[in-house]
Amino acid sequence: MHICIVHIRIRVLHDCQEKVYTAHMKTEAKDTKPYHHGNLRESLLAAARRLLETEGHSNLSLRKCAQAAGVSATAPQNHFANKEALLTALAAQGYAELETYMKRGVKETADRGARRQAALLGYVAFAQELPALYELMFARDRVSSSDPDLLRHVGACFVILADLSKDFGRYHGDAAKVEAKRQMFVWSLVHGYAQLLTADRFKKDTMQGMNIFDIIPDLGT
Repeated sequence: MHICIVHIRIRVLHDCQEKVYTAHMKTEAKDTKPYHHGNLRESLLAAARRLLETEGHSNLSLRKCAQAAGVSATAPQNHFANKEALLTALAAQGYAELETYMKRGVKETADRGARRQAALLGYVAFAQELPALYELMFARDRVSSSDPDLLRHVGACFVILADLSKDFGRYHGDAAKVEAKRQMFVWSLVHGYAQLLTADRFKKDTMQGMNIFDIIPDLGT
């Protein structure tokens, strides 16, 4: 009788060990996704860009980005503290690409007229080709406007706009204010035009087939 009881206890202990081991293996199986692979930050940003274009910034999350990048749900926390940090990084990336678009196809030694044409056309092309990213870049409630990387890339774009606005239009008064008025006018012009065009607001037949230069007869040189 005593031997039987001991045998039963051993069997119960063995069964418990098996259950613990099985549970442990299942837990490990759930976390089989790699903690990171290659450049995790760039992989997450690439995944976020894809999701941004299909779902918009409102539906984007760190968990979805991790899943799309093929990493564990907690992996993004090593690079992005929260969703705002991720969206801010995307916006900074957007401004960096906008700068490239605005310089595309023109040499730095080209005259201001050529630089102006390239910058305005590049700005509009960027908005049309990457509408979701373009929208995020100006969503101030979604990004950290004090982020150093974001400010650096915004500043680079503004330098281009400031350059192409020189000698633009006829303004009078204090020289500093005149330059500020020119910069505000040019940015308002191209940004407003890009948004309306992207939103397909120019529906009248007489508005079809035009570009930004068709609505400004003389940009000056």
